[in-house]
Amino acid sequence: MNMGMKSILNYSLIFILVATLAACNTKKKEDTAHVHYECPMHCEGDKTYEQAGSCPVCKMDLVPVSDDAGAMEMEHNMEGELSELSIYNLPSLWTNQKGEEMELLELKGDVLVMVMMYTSCKAACPRLAADMRDIEKRIPQASKDGVTLVMVSIDPKTDTPERLRTFAKENEMESDQWVLLRGSEADTREFAAVLAVNYKRISPMDFSHSNIISVFDREGELVHQQEGLGVNSDRTVEVIMELVGQGAG
Repeated sequence: MNMGMKSILNYSLIFILVATLAACNTKKKEDTAHVHYECPMHCEGDKTYEQAGSCPVCKMDLVPVSDDAGAMEMEHNMEGELSELSIYNLPSLWTNQKGEEMELLELKGDVLVMVMMYTSCKAACPRLAADMRDIEKRIPQASKDGVTLVMVSIDPKTDTPERLRTFAKENEMESDQWVLLRGSEADTREFAAVLAVNYKRISPMDFSHSNIISVFDREGELVHQQEGLGVNSDRTVEVIMELVGQGAG
């Protein structure tokens, strides 16, 4: 992936994440609008007040405390660990091939090799699946635990968890290393924009779509993309192994 394309993708990711997080923060403020106040010295124990003012004992200004301050602090710390370019900032909810709901954040810590396709495709997708399997086979067994291969469906209406399981069985993707996901139409479209994957329904059963395999580091930042079908994956495997090695260090 050339530097120009990487810069465009980074700017695109920043724009999407900022817009998404701004919406989340607005909702968060609404949810936590009820704030109490307490003495910073806790002169009266855990006593709180409905309005700002001064402590009647030490005369210090009361400080705000949320009804759920501990949870908010934990959430803030978690968000603080992620860079603005991490896909783990996205709040989207997905369902995997086992029927389990999950967030992308649950994949944090592994190097991700990711592709967007759909199971009923008869043209490009079987070749994309073969390219993903080829990459998997080229990763040494000792390094496989640090790598997760992810397929995200662009046709969530058709690709139910049952269909994803069948597809995994048909395409040798049944190991724990593989995660097949479906989400809402909106979340799928948003995630495709992050990966610069374009897709469009051209018939009731078919889509035209980009053929891109993306590699993310352990923190969820896009590092490399392989575009095309049946292309040489030497550089992709090299990048994966570099990222796995960094994590081992």
